[in-house]
Amino acid sequence: MVMSLAHSSFRVVHWGNDTYGFSFITHKFSLLFTSLREPCSGCAAPYGFHNVMSLNTDTSRFAEEVRNAAVSGNLDAPEGGFDAIMQAVVCREQIGWREKARRLLVFSTDAGFHYAGDGKLGGIVKPNDGLCHMDSRGMYTHSSIQDYPSISQINLQVKRNAINVIFAVTAEQIAVYDRLREHVEGSSAGTLSNDSANVVELVRDQYNKISSSVEMKDNATSAVKVTYYSNCLEEGGPLKQTNKCDGLKVGTLVKFAADIEVTSCPANRDEWKQTFQIYPVGINESLVIDLEMICDCACENPGNPGYIENAKECSGFGTYKCGVCECDSSHFGRTCECDSDNTHSDRDQAAGCRPDNTTTVDCSGRGSCVCGMCDCETRPNPEERIYGSFCECDNFSCDRQGGQLCSGEDHGKCECGKCQCLPGWTGLACDCRATNETCIPPNGGEVCSGKGECVCGTCKCFEGEEGRYSGRYCEKCPTCPGRCLEFKECVQCQVYKTGKLSEEECARNCTFVPRVIDVVEADEEKDENLCAYYDEDDCRFAYVYAYDENGKVEIRAQQERECPAQVYIPGIVLGVIGAIVLIGLAMLLLWKLLTTIHDRREFAKFEKERSMARWNAGENPIYKQATSTFKNPTYAGK
Repeated sequence: MVMSLAHSSFRVVHWGNDTYGFSFITHKFSLLFTSLREPCSGCAAPYGFHNVMSLNTDTSRFAEEVRNAAVSGNLDAPEGGFDAIMQAVVCREQIGWREKARRLLVFSTDAGFHYAGDGKLGGIVKPNDGLCHMDSRGMYTHSSIQDYPSISQINLQVKRNAINVIFAVTAEQIAVYDRLREHVEGSSAGTLSNDSANVVELVRDQYNKISSSVEMKDNATSAVKVTYYSNCLEEGGPLKQTNKCDGLKVGTLVKFAADIEVTSCPANRDEWKQTFQIYPVGINESLVIDLEMICDCACENPGNPGYIENAKECSGFGTYKCGVCECDSSHFGRTCECDSDNTHSDRDQAAGCRPDNTTTVDCSGRGSCVCGMCDCETRPNPEERIYGSFCECDNFSCDRQGGQLCSGEDHGKCECGKCQCLPGWTGLACDCRATNETCIPPNGGEVCSGKGECVCGTCKCFEGEEGRYSGRYCEKCPTCPGRCLEFKECVQCQVYKTGKLSEEECARNCTFVPRVIDVVEADEEKDENLCAYYDEDDCRFAYVYAYDENGKVEIRAQQERECPAQVYIPGIVLGVIGAIVLIGLAMLLLWKLLTTIHDRREFAKFEKERSMARWNAGENPIYKQATSTFKNPTYAGK
């Protein structure tokens, strides 16, 4: 764990039984620009990097060293964290990295970082060499000797040593380190709380992300392209182009297929043999590829049967290599037939490559003029040729039909830009038959039924006074008046027993008997005509008529008419009356209910008021009865 202590306090929490080690760093400029022995009260003197403890299983010592670590300080905000990362990566023995282990480097800070070029501000111009410079005390010895590492140097060493870097930074710096993460292979970044209390959870989450995915990389040169394919967790599924699989667990088997393609041959022949590695990011394992590029042919080298000097194929003035002449300095041409020392003037040469004086283009623009003769171009397709004294002919620019040259080899051949048709075919693309047989109806008769002309084996129909004809043999006339109306009344009386004709008139006037079927449909290929009408009951009936081979009319009629649904008027009227009566009764009942409720409420109100009344039973003091009673004292009741 690499921790920057210049600006932040921290605490370390023990997690699991993993091995621990940590180093302390401070800002280089503190060492360059000041000789402070004590940058702050109780602070340690500035230093570049200090490896306090190598990786081991002594967790008690790890916790003790963290507690005893003193905070240092710098004079500016950025820190020299890149020095610490570089030394922690390349000093493998001092740090204690194991060979067969996944290596994690946790970098914790609350500030930015210095990188290559910043050391020039302190007068340090020597670039960082990317090597280990640590003394016996674990102190970095080149803080004032060489510059900070660059991002590319950090990325290179991280890849070489198969280390995953976790940037644990505060919220103020997460945006910067997120961008840095994109340039350091196999690295990740997480937000650290101000008191570093969540460092264990952060490392655990980032480790889970790293361990649950595998990403394939390679260090091939620009001349080699490596494409990766995998079905990841979809066992038996199709391979997809990807170099990364996520969501893995311990024991999960993932297979990758690599497609290696040489995109170009390097100019230096020594680079035709290359060795590169294909490796999973963050794991110290790789597949070594020994690649040998075949960038030339054996017949281009002396000693091969295909390599002939002063060959007769090259007129004795060149070397025959792989079927092509390489002429000497005084000859040129396809077979070195032209002598550059004894050639005519350019004007004389051009005259032999042009058909007349009306053009200024040599060889029809499709060849080069060599020694006064046209050397026609060759086409990528070996079957396509440009030929002629002036390259004026070819066998591929003729008219096409259906995408085929001259309608195909069975119709004609292309000769000097024009189709030469075979017997029986005519036309610019040999797509027309030379006879009118295809325009005569199968049962015989006139060409195009006498209603059109045969053009290129196809009937072109006329438009007459009675209508426009159509069909393969111009036998149809959709706009011409048909015989539907003629058969209408007979179909009505014979099939549906309706219409104007009585039973006797129907038997006397109708000379055909329709064939009754469930549904009638007209087949246009058989020249059938569909007829449909509505009768006096507003019912639709349909039938089809056609002609047989003997010209006799055949009629098929639909079995049932399509009639609209009948409406029962009395039922509707009675229903409306009943609905009105019911609505009226419902309203009366509702009125009765409401009045009853109202009366009961009023009566209850009256009873309540009467029960609450109080009457005064006292006598009127001035009230005197109207009668007076006198009693005789001497009366004895006898």
